[in-house]
Amino acid sequence: QLWCPALFQMSMSQQQLGRGVPCLRCRGTCMGFEPHSWRKICKSCKCSQEDHSLSSDVEDDQKIGRLLSDSKYATLTARVKGGDGVRIYKRNRMIITNPIVSRKDPTFDTITYEWAPPGLTQKLAMQYMELIPKDMQPVAGTDGAYHRRRQLMRQLPVYDHDPSQCRGLAEGEVKLMEDFVKKYKAEALGVGEVALPGQGGSGKEEGKVQDTGSATGKPPETTNGALESMPTAGLYRCETCKQAVPGDCPVVYADRAGYARQWHPACFVCCQCAEPLVDLIYFWKSGAAWCGRHYCESLRPRCTGCDEIIFSEDYQQAEGMAWHKKHFACLECETLLTGKAFSLDKASLRCATCSRSKRL
Repeated sequence: QLWCPALFQMSMSQQQLGRGVPCLRCRGTCMGFEPHSWRKICKSCKCSQEDHSLSSDVEDDQKIGRLLSDSKYATLTARVKGGDGVRIYKRNRMIITNPIVSRKDPTFDTITYEWAPPGLTQKLAMQYMELIPKDMQPVAGTDGAYHRRRQLMRQLPVYDHDPSQCRGLAEGEVKLMEDFVKKYKAEALGVGEVALPGQGGSGKEEGKVQDTGSATGKPPETTNGALESMPTAGLYRCETCKQAVPGDCPVVYADRAGYARQWHPACFVCCQCAEPLVDLIYFWKSGAAWCGRHYCESLRPRCTGCDEIIFSEDYQQAEGMAWHKKHFACLECETLLTGKAFSLDKASLRCATCSRSKRL
């Protein structure tokens, strides 16, 4: 698939402006997105960028392409034609066309999935979709597609892997961040694979018979001590819910976990926020899958003000939260609050004056 650099450049400039995009949370009370110089919010309504749904398909694909490039998952990306070496995510869309039977000439109902697991037959991909909640199925034009886009911004913020998108980095910290990203790409970043039980990693493990991943490693015994004859389905169990996995239903594999483990599609979630891992992109740590946001936060503090990872050892802390020192400021008037009285309400920091005004 060829990518049009002109569209790509235009799309990026739209994102940088972003002005006037309506807020989906405020439902008409916000005048439209007004970017803040360093906070990831709208200056007009104080809602997040996610609530304004600023990104487009092209921007999302460029962001994920950057994340997966220089990793062993770079095969899921393609070079942009005329893009000066930039790589973009080869997102797998799926289009289903169903004939509508009627007395008149036959018509067709077309459903487009904004994302589907790559490398599967359409039948298996549809089985996968049916195993995730309907409101999370990324059908174009539905809440499910919007949910996927929000999750891309939430779980995989571009400023967690691209220093050029950061506003909180001081001179000398860019190299620290580049090393941080390089390390997690090599050691933790992964993309789940969908297959039938026992068929994960085909061709990757040189044809070895896959371990079934059952809790005991052997079939259960009957009361008389004889091995019970049971269907293959009983040999496979989901890592999250520990329930049996039917042999004819697709499961998710994570190569960094080894192919002895598998998950129901709806059970492949972040171990911290329990949210399904968007596009099956995960980070493996301490025997569990994490979303990108919570994986990064498990290693370094995140600034409550600008939402970026803090690479300085000198930062402000209050009530279990952290801020870059230059971002420890009032949400309303932007006064720096180091050494001053402040109030903190659901991560919203205010000076004494603005706090009083809000209560009145």
